[in-house]
Amino acid sequence: MPTYRYRCNSCKHEFDAVQSMMDAPLNTCVKCGKDSLMRLIQPVGIQFKGSGFYINDKASTSSSKASE
Repeated sequence: MPTYRYRCNSCKHEFDAVQSMMDAPLNTCVKCGKDSLMRLIQPVGIQFKGSGFYINDKASTSSSKASE
């Protein structure tokens, strides 16, 4: 499940919440109790899995030496 970052516009408190993508965004601040939360946009880390994504997975040099 994704982790979302929230900031309260009233008290400026920031916190993370683990929510399903289907859940509605939170509204009430956990610190001051006011309905002034805003979901923050954050960059997402991408993980490539499988062969071909690493520097050591490049084509072997033995095939290029055989053609010389």
